[in-house]
Amino acid sequence: MSSRRVLVINGHPDPSGQRYCTALSAAYLRGADLAGHQIRRLDVGALKLPPIQSQAEFLAEPDETARAVQAAIRWAQHVVIVYPLWLGGPPAVLKAFFEQVFRYGFAVAAPGEKGGGLMKGKTARVIVTMGMPAPFFSLVFDRAGLKCLARGILRLAGFSVRSTIIGGVEGSPERRKAWLNRIESLGVRAV
Repeated sequence: MSSRRVLVINGHPDPSGQRYCTALSAAYLRGADLAGHQIRRLDVGALKLPPIQSQAEFLAEPDETARAVQAAIRWAQHVVIVYPLWLGGPPAVLKAFFEQVFRYGFAVAAPGEKGGGLMKGKTARVIVTMGMPAPFFSLVFDRAGLKCLARGILRLAGFSVRSTIIGGVEGSPERRKAWLNRIESLGVRAV
């Protein structure tokens, strides 16, 4: 297996590092590092990227923080996004992150321009955690809180996307450890 450039984005809003999403991000990075992949990490909770509040703001040039994130995504061949499901979707801070970073000319071509999704050739893995059982999320909620990110943002931008749903995160320590091991093995393969 050849080395890949891997960027892991911890989408949990809490920058303290005491969250399961932080542990999952670290597990993926640990596996990728052990396998010799080049790795980088971003913690959304530590960035200052407020939500976009107007069309003019969306069309304006991104600030320095957003440009640095764009550079990290351009560098990566494979992007991993880890986040908790909050009120049925990604946390607002993660949504603001994508609003600031995935602008016209970076993620997608501007209306009327050719090119569509500008991230073609890149792959992504979305890892979403939740308190409810994963089958309940899939059957009752039709994975809506995952689809909005995977389809509505990443696939639209051209990424080939895979997902992992981790339900019942408040379960036993043994179960949480087993998930950390699974995520580390995904990191080894950079998939």
